[in-house]
Amino acid sequence: MRLYVPLTLPRLAVAHRQGELGPVPLAAFAVTLALRAWCGCEDLEELEYTALGRAALASLRLLADDAGAPSRRVVVAVDVADDAVREADHDLDDAALGQVRVDAAVPFAKAAAVHLDAPGAAGDVAAAARALHAADAGDGAARAAVEAAEDLDLLWYATQEVEHLLAEG
Repeated sequence: MRLYVPLTLPRLAVAHRQGELGPVPLAAFAVTLALRAWCGCEDLEELEYTALGRAALASLRLLADDAGAPSRRVVVAVDVADDAVREADHDLDDAALGQVRVDAAVPFAKAAAVHLDAPGAAGDVAAAARALHAADAGDGAARAAVEAAEDLDLLWYATQEVEHLLAEG
């Protein structure tokens, strides 16, 4: 199963250095039955893009809680065995759609790719991170700032590029 793990650049550095994604339980997003029903489609590429977007929003939440982290959303795509994953979206609100948990650390070597905001997106991402809690409370202007960041596409990087990505911040 392809998982999309939300991180920040400092958390990516730790995962790369330690050789595993954690902490356990590892929170991630995937194409779950509930996400399929919510999207109302069966196009796997579209469903995976939706799961990636949900992970990007979760990365933004991590940034909102860590003002010292560089303002770039990070999502690691990793493949794990289906039986290693627990769905977390039964009877939960829309924010949890596609959310899954893995009860064991996942080797970083299982990562298929890293998705990351372009350096030029840092201003929009920082504004969205600052506005996130107000957006959650219903503030329309704050919601617009979050949506502006959500409209930015994450760039795709091979895992061999992680050291370079960490060096550039």
